Amino acid sequence: MTIIRAAVPLLVGVLCLAQEAWQTAATLPGVDLSGLQEPGRKVALTTMRSEGCNCGCTMKIAECRVKDPNCAVSRRLSGFVVHELTLGKSAEVIRAELAKLATEPPPVLDPPVKLSIQGAPVKGPAIAKVTIVEFSDFQCPYCAKAVGEVNELMKRFPNDVRLVFKQFPLDIHSQASLAAEAALAAQAQGKFWPMHDKLYAEFRNISRDRILAWAKEIGIDVERLRSDLTSHKYAAQVKAEAHEGENAGVEGTPTFFINGKKLNAAFDVATVAPLIADELKP
Repeated sequence: MTIIRAAVPLLVGVLCLAQEAWQTAATLPGVDLSGLQEPGRKVALTTMRSEGCNCGCTMKIAECRVKDPNCAVSRRLSGFVVHELTLGKSAEVIRAELAKLATEPPPVLDPPVKLSIQGAPVKGPAIAKVTIVEFSDFQCPYCAKAVGEVNELMKRFPNDVRLVFKQFPLDIHSQASLAAEAALAAQAQGKFWPMHDKLYAEFRNISRDRILAWAKEIGIDVERLRSDLTSHKYAAQVKAEAHEGENAGVEGTPTFFINGKKLNAAFDVATVAPLIADELKP
């Protein structure tokens, strides 16, 4: 009994420390900082500790992530902070944008735009009621992370969702355009999705030599691929898809459109599944 009584205040103390961890923690639930260098991570954490969540609570973004990790609003705001930092924006600019979001939160889905999907890699039934178009970068850590969420979502809606993949290599990633060209060259050989999966599994290690080695593993004609990469056969298509994305409002990766409506939130099953369900309503 004495041991139990002594353990109670100790447990309370541990819980209190955990509750306040948001002020000093180097990581936060559901916040992926892996795409930032150490200075950027510090700016991201400092910003999330100082700026408020606008879900209706009185907490800071970081505090809400720790104390209410299921909060979709703090998850979206934290993802926004990280994403804006990857685009090179300053902490001051991001704070100003957060303040604007607090008074004018964007809709989860924008009005629909027309996107061309002819000839693009597709996964899922052709008669699916919901088409998800993804603009993505093979060197982007957030895009690599999204692969699992996309796969899980398609498992949940096997008959109702199809995925269309579009190239959007970012200038900050030195091998992204090469990877995009390789993926399209693989598509011409009927091997887009195996190459897609391999590139994302190895997104930190992409190079021309490794792509050719992976192509051999996948069963791609390596000499044909080598020729396509040397001649930049698919470079114009990569640029065209990136340009289409820019015109549709893509500013970073990954960006998803659900039946033409741009998603203004993190792409995860918890957020997107209800949106898919809404699209499926008669």
